[in-house]
Amino acid sequence: MRGSWRILPRVDDVLILLPPSEGKADAIDGPPLEVEGLSMSALTRPRLRVLNTLITLCSGRPARARKVLGLSPGQDGEIERNRELLAAPTAPAIDIYTGVVYDFLGYHTLPAAARRRLDRWVVVGSALWGGVRLTDHIPAYRLAGGVTLPRVGSVGTFWRKPLAGVIPDEAGESGAILDLRSGTYAKMWTPDPDLAERVAVGRVLQRQPDGTAKVVSHHNKATKGRLVRALAKQSQTPLTVDALADLIESLGFPVDLHHGASGKPARLDIVVDEL
Repeated sequence: MRGSWRILPRVDDVLILLPPSEGKADAIDGPPLEVEGLSMSALTRPRLRVLNTLITLCSGRPARARKVLGLSPGQDGEIERNRELLAAPTAPAIDIYTGVVYDFLGYHTLPAAARRRLDRWVVVGSALWGGVRLTDHIPAYRLAGGVTLPRVGSVGTFWRKPLAGVIPDEAGESGAILDLRSGTYAKMWTPDPDLAERVAVGRVLQRQPDGTAKVVSHHNKATKGRLVRALAKQSQTPLTVDALADLIESLGFPVDLHHGASGKPARLDIVVDEL
């Protein structure tokens, strides 16, 4: 066994960082957005800056909004959706984010105790909000992590400073951090050397006939969803990346753990022969 874990509850806790989904489900009849009421209140000012910039952009010429957001003329509904963000109904983030990770996570089919763990453990990266908890009420929106907004710049770069002060607070004083984000969302926050020893960056790889392994996008997301679901259904809190790797392996996921250099996160690969 690589490490030890502690039974809940305690101040020690897991933090799981998930990517958002590009597609969003519209809320039907929830209350309007209250930015000040979202979790991680230290992000309120940068959230308002990005939000107001996005609304202004989408209230202007559609051609310009399409160019900035990387949309086609057939996606003008996304521009209209962004224009109405302050008036649009909201729903918990877990009901807004859709796609493979969240389909396989199956939040609403989990026991109540497992859902409570995820409410406490998960932070979803977001180009608009910086990060949200699953219970935060947000509207559907369209803003990818690779977008460069007027007067804000690259949103991926913009969020680095605000998140540098917030994610360590969310992580608490101890407990493993499982980073399952991808692409630009992973660049929005990287741990400082003191915190990095608690971080495992998770990847899902498929073993190839020649013995190498590579990421396969759809199955990568599906396995991440299944992994988070399995973690939520058990009652152990791994305090170290070694304990986290042990726990994941005990849940039936083949693990290859690589500790990083001093001050760098570990890499936790789930390598499977067939997906």
